[in-house]
Amino acid sequence: MSGSAAGVVHVAVGVVADGQGRVLLAQRHAGTHQGGKWEFPGGKVEPGEHVVAALRRELAEEIGIIVEATEPLVRIPHDYGDRHVVLDVHRVTAFRGDARGLEGQPLEWVQPADLPRFDLPAANRPITAFLALPRACLVTPEVANADRFLAGIGDALRGGTRFVQLRRHDLAREELLAVIRDARDLSRSAGGVLVVNASPELALESGADGCHLSARAAAGYSPGRRPLPPGAWLGISCHDRAEIEHALSLRADYLFVSPVQPTPTHPDAVPLGWHGLRALIRDVPVPVFALGGVGPAALETARRHGAHGIAAIRGLWPRR
Repeated sequence: MSGSAAGVVHVAVGVVADGQGRVLLAQRHAGTHQGGKWEFPGGKVEPGEHVVAALRRELAEEIGIIVEATEPLVRIPHDYGDRHVVLDVHRVTAFRGDARGLEGQPLEWVQPADLPRFDLPAANRPITAFLALPRACLVTPEVANADRFLAGIGDALRGGTRFVQLRRHDLAREELLAVIRDARDLSRSAGGVLVVNASPELALESGADGCHLSARAAAGYSPGRRPLPPGAWLGISCHDRAEIEHALSLRADYLFVSPVQPTPTHPDAVPLGWHGLRALIRDVPVPVFALGGVGPAALETARRHGAHGIAAIRGLWPRR
């Protein structure tokens, strides 16, 4: 695809990281499309030009670095209304030189966890999820005792878990808010991400980092209506392509797709299997977490089949 094919603007985008794990953002000039917003550096692919060649050329021209190696990250189509773009995003895994704004544009090195705070073009936002969300998500089990429940979350965080979906459907609203806020404090102290399996309104009131919706809950929202503001994580559980397409229409930041393997919690569900998962999530432009009968040992298998990571209850909940 070229930059002018069928009216689509084809863009090569680079995720450039420094030795501290920070990634580079550049600010668009005022008066340009999406002017004033921050973006990952890159530029248009010329007709007949290979994406990586375009990326090397653009990064040399814009920020003065020589790209030596890249690996593909994600392909993101986006319709702005006045134009349709396709971003071919690559991680820059090796480069020479010091980045500087050769076109007068401000540059900023940013920790991935801080990316949601920046005003990015809508087409750039999915990139932040790939960079900021950890590879494994703990879904909390039902533990009636609040102290034991919070202790389990604390143990998981101390053990290295950095992404938690808090799910408690047995608590009254005020009790749930109190538990979420305690868990939020634990998560933030560990530099983690905490989303809650509850309404978007409750998630925002609690101060959690975001909300996770079941497929049924997501179906209650009209296509195109994102139920959370930018900067709050929105996750949605999906089981088939129709649910995935609806989740993407709500501008979900990440998806759970299940069941991948047989699981005792849903014994009648037909598992996708790894090849079925890969076929189902092909070309999905947001991180996908494989769920159902998987644990940490399946992480690399999940990644080989197109998932960003895994989600689990028993596999990630600490044994006390």
